[in-house]
Amino acid sequence: MSTTLQMGLAVAGGLVLAAVVAHSTWTARKNAPKQADPPPPSTLQTEFEEERRDPAFDGEVEDLPPLPTPERKPGMDALIDVLAPIVVEHPVSGDAALAAMPTTRRVGSKPFAIEGLNSASQQWETPVAGQRYTQLQAGVQLANRTGALNEIEFSEFVVKAQAFADAVNGLPEFPEMREEVARGRELDQFANDHDAQLGFTLRAVHAAWSPGYVQQHAARLGFVPGLIPGRMVLPSSTPGMPPVLGLAFDAQAALAEDPDQSALREVTLSLDVPQVDRAEQPFVRMRETAAALADAMDGALTDDRGHPLQRDALDGIGASLEQLYDTLESRELAAGSALARRLFS
Repeated sequence: MSTTLQMGLAVAGGLVLAAVVAHSTWTARKNAPKQADPPPPSTLQTEFEEERRDPAFDGEVEDLPPLPTPERKPGMDALIDVLAPIVVEHPVSGDAALAAMPTTRRVGSKPFAIEGLNSASQQWETPVAGQRYTQLQAGVQLANRTGALNEIEFSEFVVKAQAFADAVNGLPEFPEMREEVARGRELDQFANDHDAQLGFTLRAVHAAWSPGYVQQHAARLGFVPGLIPGRMVLPSSTPGMPPVLGLAFDAQAALAEDPDQSALREVTLSLDVPQVDRAEQPFVRMRETAAALADAMDGALTDDRGHPLQRDALDGIGASLEQLYDTLESRELAAGSALARRLFS
């Protein structure tokens, strides 16, 4: 009798233990971050077979399309730069100009530059070895996101430009400091009043996400890895231009030894409005991307304070952005233009 009782208790205990283990396993699976889908085996096999048929494997050279030409670095402009002409009696070689350049291209927190008028192309450019320049000019930016050019920075600009001019036997002509500093403050005030950097937060409603899960869904919408861990970008349709959108999540999760076990509860979509051409329709694409990710990943769209973003609020933001675009264009600082990208940086 006792033996039967002991066996019954043992069986009951085993069943309880099995139930506990099963519940623990189920709970662990339920709370584990969602993982990216593995590529189907047929796809891997197809890629392998295509590689084997690649003519490069047979010693033949395949013609590749030319790489896109990078955008020419924007030159200085009186609209956002202090310009100081440097008069020279004879053309200056690019080699001599480069040798006379200061070691740093900044004055305080503002970009500093030297440009020359190429005698052959008649275009202003940063000096290039082997070219000759009939005119030169030095410049410093009036304002950027660090603030307006101040008196100390202007004085440093004069010192640097004078040293360069002396080295190439030139005579600089500097504008009046008070006027330029005042112009910088006015431009900085305009920039502060018309800057816009938007951010949407996508929060997990139920299960957390692994970094690979987020990356896979973002990649399906055109995002590519950024230079910083935990960041992806949606490239511009024009090579060399800033990305249309950014997507970021915890960098520590991306750098973890086993990223698949990292649990992400939120990701951020961002748009730097003045940096992106209006023609890209960046805000429309931001809304569409946020909605697509929320639907595919079981997420909720909120602002950076955790408040849900409703359609009316998004429509209001879109209308405000249209007015902002118009204002920037009226000031010759259209979003995505070379001057706007420099000013809002």
